[in-house]
Amino acid sequence: MAGNVVKTVLTAVVIIGVQADVGVSINSLIQIRKDLESVLIDLLNDLVRKDDVTCLVIICDAVYLNVFGGDFFRSTFAVPLVMILVEENEDLLSPNYDTLETLWQARTDGCNLYIIIMANGLQLTRLLKFGDRYRILDTRAKFIMLHDIRLFHSSLHYIWKRIVNVVFLKYHRNMIRSAKNKPWFDLLTVPFPNPIKGVFISRRVDTWSGKFHYKRDLFADKTGNLNGEVLNVVYFEHLPSVVVRKFNGTNEVGGVEIEILNTLAKKMNFVPKLYQPINSHIHKWGERCSNGSFSGLLGEVDSGRADVALGNLQYTPYHLELSDLSNPYTSQCWTFLTPEALTDNSWKTLILPFNLYMWIAVLLVLLVTGLIFYGLANYYINLLNYKNLKNEKHYNFKSNKKVGKLSEDAKPVGLYLFGEITNSILYTYGMLLVVSLPKLPTGWSIRLLTGWYWLYCILLVVSYRASMTAILANPEPRVTIDTLKELVNSKIACGGWGLQTKKFFEGSLDEMGQKIAERFENVDNPEKAAEKIAKGVFAYYDCSDFLKYLSVKRKIDMKLNNSSTKDVDEFNDKRGERNLHIMSDCVVNIPISIGFHKNTPLKPLADVYIRRIIEVGLVGKWRNDAMYKIRAMDTTEQEVKALINLKKLYCAFVALAIGYLLSFLCLFGEYIHWNFIVKRDPSFDKYAVDIYYLNKNKKT
Repeated sequence: MAGNVVKTVLTAVVIIGVQADVGVSINSLIQIRKDLESVLIDLLNDLVRKDDVTCLVIICDAVYLNVFGGDFFRSTFAVPLVMILVEENEDLLSPNYDTLETLWQARTDGCNLYIIIMANGLQLTRLLKFGDRYRILDTRAKFIMLHDIRLFHSSLHYIWKRIVNVVFLKYHRNMIRSAKNKPWFDLLTVPFPNPIKGVFISRRVDTWSGKFHYKRDLFADKTGNLNGEVLNVVYFEHLPSVVVRKFNGTNEVGGVEIEILNTLAKKMNFVPKLYQPINSHIHKWGERCSNGSFSGLLGEVDSGRADVALGNLQYTPYHLELSDLSNPYTSQCWTFLTPEALTDNSWKTLILPFNLYMWIAVLLVLLVTGLIFYGLANYYINLLNYKNLKNEKHYNFKSNKKVGKLSEDAKPVGLYLFGEITNSILYTYGMLLVVSLPKLPTGWSIRLLTGWYWLYCILLVVSYRASMTAILANPEPRVTIDTLKELVNSKIACGGWGLQTKKFFEGSLDEMGQKIAERFENVDNPEKAAEKIAKGVFAYYDCSDFLKYLSVKRKIDMKLNNSSTKDVDEFNDKRGERNLHIMSDCVVNIPISIGFHKNTPLKPLADVYIRRIIEVGLVGKWRNDAMYKIRAMDTTEQEVKALINLKKLYCAFVALAIGYLLSFLCLFGEYIHWNFIVKRDPSFDKYAVDIYYLNKNKKT
């Protein structure tokens, strides 16, 4: 094939069929070939002039090989070409490698015109079945075929619901040999959108006898106006795509996909006939049965009973294999519904305003500042002692009096605050608690350090108080699972609907996804899954909107069953159950589409309208409408009130209890020291305790 083949979305196929007549003579067959060559030349040139051909595929057998000779290619415009010669004994329901590879390459390169001229109609029917089943043939391309009654057997009627851009060439011989009456071709097509009822009745488009008689558009769009045809639409309830409400004993169906369907029905002029598959609450989307067929929603589409499928179909290879999916109209966050628990951390509210590293920094600053105050105070005391000794040295020289250090009472004002290491730490800690010093310390270095340290204390205390106020005013924090890693570490079971979901996790390249697959369970009933989640032993996988509906529905059911209890959290605490929490991290964002039966001709135009619906923002509006009542009934987002209760002040009693305990330990230590150390000292006299401590201080 030429390398410059233009890839295009145009899909149309023309099929030309000339029924082989077993009783024709060789001369008649030669004449048929010449007439067939002429009509094909006119057809191909007409399509090329309209720029409707990107690539041409010719499939023929040995009987009609001479049709495509040198005269054919000299008389037609040059287009990229693929030609396949089918052997008379080749089974096209399982074609050989060369035929299969060439058909795949033509499909990949976007060839949108097929000319299939074969004498064996049965062989052609097997090719059509194979091409439709495995999507080897582009059913939305243009086809030209020979008319053969064997193509219209009732077992092939489903093919002509998928290949609608087709022209059959039916040859008529001139029975009276006259120059004025020449052989001619009837150009016929399928009666789409009218359904085929029992017998296939083709519709004439034009005739050719040297030239086209009516000069009509042979491949006019047949999907723009379906003339009020009834299309079977199967649906499965899944928020927000399809919402089913009971109204006066009947089901009122709404949701995003129902609104899209109504828009398509209005623009394409068809009447949707909605129905649910048998036992939809059990089979749901459907799975493969033992006989190879499918149940549920996918079974209706795969069998061809339904033209359109609504039910939040994910745009995945699994669904694409069984049906045609429209362009995605939105993408959804698929994640897990997990249990949550309240954390009773009120006993440590005092330390919650700062994190660990902040507390370490505060303690280090306290220790370092206390040591600096102590060092500066001792420096001033030593400096004053040195000056006192120097000034009084000459005065006391004659009197031979010994001059000692400054006494405690003689120390400068304020230096006693930081003269001892214990006092220095305590007064530094007092300033951190915004407790003023009893006296202003002496010494400019200590005074300057005190001023800047006070600024630090004010900023620190204001930050602590503001954070403490927010903690006391806000509700209790909850322990939630918000990432796949946390879910894996939680060791709880996981599950969802369908084996394909488990296969999705099994094929994950992420280690966490593979660990989820190891304990993934198939769950048919989401409500039972919600009960297991409330017990804290399960996590359910679905789209976030449906999980929101599931959690709200459970809360409403709980309120209806227990009308005496207004607080859901209180009711859960009594039953030992937990609230339901939607994991904030998305496992995957999956595109969502509307389903059609395989190789449907409706998809190209439906994609155009869906794209316009998305561009004007209708999908977002319809989604909000579908979820409005769910959000309105959600009571989890309550107004945060600044209420302080006794439970939130447990920290105060904990701090008081710690103070009592430490005081008692200190008292007990002093009692032991008094009775086992002080009283046993030989110099101790209980009648002169002051003399005992005076002598002891002199020794130290």
